[in-house]
Amino acid sequence: MNRKQFFESLIAKNSSQISGDDVNAKLQTKTVGRRTSTGINEYTGTFGDAELMHLLRRSLFGVKVSDWKNFQGKSLKTVVDSLLSPTVTQPNPPINYYGSVVNDPNVPLGSTWVNAPLDPNVEPNRKGGVKAWFWGLTAFQNTDLLQKMVMFWHNHFAIQFLDIPDSRACYTYLKTIHTHALGDLKTLTKAVTVDPAMLFYLNGRLNTKVAPDENYARELQELFTVGKGPNSKYTEDDVKQIAKILTGWNINPLTNPFSTAFVASNHDTKDKVLSSFYGGVTIKGRTGLTAGELELDDLLTAIFNTDESAQFICRKLYRFFVYYEIDSNTETNVIAPLAKVFKDSGYDIKTVLRTLLMSEHFFDSWNRGCIIKDPITHQAGFCRQLEIAFPAPTNYLLHYQMLGLGQGYGQVTQMNYGDPPNVAGWPAWYQEPLYSRSWINSDTLPKRNQFTDYLLYIGHKIGTFTLMADPWIVVKQFSNPGVADDLINDTITFMLPEPLTSAQVASIKAILLPGGIPDYNWADEYRAATTPSDPNYNTAYSSVTSKLKYMFKFIMNLAEYQLS
Repeated sequence: MNRKQFFESLIAKNSSQISGDDVNAKLQTKTVGRRTSTGINEYTGTFGDAELMHLLRRSLFGVKVSDWKNFQGKSLKTVVDSLLSPTVTQPNPPINYYGSVVNDPNVPLGSTWVNAPLDPNVEPNRKGGVKAWFWGLTAFQNTDLLQKMVMFWHNHFAIQFLDIPDSRACYTYLKTIHTHALGDLKTLTKAVTVDPAMLFYLNGRLNTKVAPDENYARELQELFTVGKGPNSKYTEDDVKQIAKILTGWNINPLTNPFSTAFVASNHDTKDKVLSSFYGGVTIKGRTGLTAGELELDDLLTAIFNTDESAQFICRKLYRFFVYYEIDSNTETNVIAPLAKVFKDSGYDIKTVLRTLLMSEHFFDSWNRGCIIKDPITHQAGFCRQLEIAFPAPTNYLLHYQMLGLGQGYGQVTQMNYGDPPNVAGWPAWYQEPLYSRSWINSDTLPKRNQFTDYLLYIGHKIGTFTLMADPWIVVKQFSNPGVADDLINDTITFMLPEPLTSAQVASIKAILLPGGIPDYNWADEYRAATTPSDPNYNTAYSSVTSKLKYMFKFIMNLAEYQLS
């Protein structure tokens, strides 16, 4: 059974009957009939709505109608260049939203705490705030790749906020990733290596010449740079030598927030010799305050001189943006040449992304609609796609409480943003054989549907404010919503990665025109519902609103809606 046949059989059921067990069992037995042999040559085929929406779905957390319309008719190069050109690289920091609940004597309500003194009394509020703020960055993202790459690098250079004793350090870690997410990989790796949160999380602060700690030295190679594949042949002695290279880095707890410090007296000043995998290079031992940085630069040069470093990162980018399975054709036709482009560019992240996202392989039909959305893309993407209105940021407590709803749903659907399960990140991006299929099970699928149904029909109410999806916001932006077939086609193109069957389309049309009544009935009803002066306005508006919600619910409860 190929992927298309699997999902056709799955969605043949009524959506309310689909369970996580059904999905998981089908996914485990699913086989793809073939894979593609296309490569990284620039895509020269049709770049219409289907191709544009595929690109946007993989690049953004939910595609708004304005994103779709603004890019329609533009070339692939123009769209990709725009996606790779963020206008803002640093979002406004998290703030004191909790001041009406617990007093923070150092930070006025509405001001940021990221440079304020540590205060154990409000630390839980700050930690919760930075996680809600982090989730909100996805729902409120601009139309560019920055936030998607922040997620990628957070999963790649994973830390767990729960283990970091100071929320200010969690923020500076995110600031580091935001700063370098679309820069060059060597600079990003260097910045993360000496980031205070990482120094705490993987014991870099404890690494001294008297007692070298090998934790970060091992993960730097195994998880962050060259991986542990068959061609990654670093040795146990490399771990020991790299640990010595990294001795002396520490945290200065007296700054606000605490910052990186290099303690020269704790640094091993002897020469360190790496294995033949790294060309047998000798990292010259240094002394003084610049010793740590100079040796780290030499180390990263040696690591990124290997072909495997570029290949390892390209495989991770491929699984994140294209598909989880890397077969021999993909390894030869995509990974190897893409890695050469990456390495030759000096590990420029924009260059490798531009090449991948403009490739014929990326737009191959077999690579569309084949990734299960992670929970953040599903939930924050839903909020962004339907342009759900959150409380104004100046309504501090309510704004963060509503962000907390999304963050909480991510947590119960296996993606606690800020706290991946371990240093390897989320299993969906590395764990064979399930990969992204691990997002769906008998527990998470109903909760995914519950989130969208809840905000579509009930809304999340706190005080007088209700966070709720309004399908009119989307539908009114379509080209011709008063014509039932046009509305259905636009909605499917907008919300789903692949066309539906004729039977599914007929089911949607029956929502708008129950009992097989003629199409002009929808046109008349829609016109009345959008004309306040019409004598039937109130009745029509209520009826059309109900039908639009049901249509959106029907689509969002389909298996295809879980796909990107």
